[in-house]
Amino acid sequence: MKVKIDLDENHHETTITIHAKEWSKELELLVEKLKEQTTGKLIGTENDKSILLHPNEIDFIYAQERKVFAAVNKRSIEINMKLYEVEELLETYHFTRFSKSVIGNLQQIDSFELSFNGNLCVFFRSGNKEYVSRKYVMNVKEKLILGGGSK
Repeated sequence: MKVKIDLDENHHETTITIHAKEWSKELELLVEKLKEQTTGKLIGTENDKSILLHPNEIDFIYAQERKVFAAVNKRSIEINMKLYEVEELLETYHFTRFSKSVIGNLQQIDSFELSFNGNLCVFFRSGNKEYVSRKYVMNVKEKLILGGGSK
């Protein structure tokens, strides 16, 4: 693999172009690593303290009573962002929509079971659990099968 860097003050932003004969697992991993570098940590508040949250430690993000919270190890930490903003920010960290009010971290899933009403009950490594509504079950299953889940 060759790496070329073109430094020029006329460039307004950093752009990365990859030239390859075909798509490969190596390229996929490279792109994921590059995307991870561009997103940062979330800032949450708990008991009047600001807390830095790394996306990999979050089980799921949920909206409740017009506020957004991150579920981290049985704790709920408020995040001062809209749910859709958090979803866009965490897309590269394998977060996906579970329901209208929840986005979940596929890499923190330990197990899941199908409920009688068609919903999916997801159990996280931390002991948290959350439900995936019927509308999003197929999407979550596909992402888990394609490698969005635990490594």
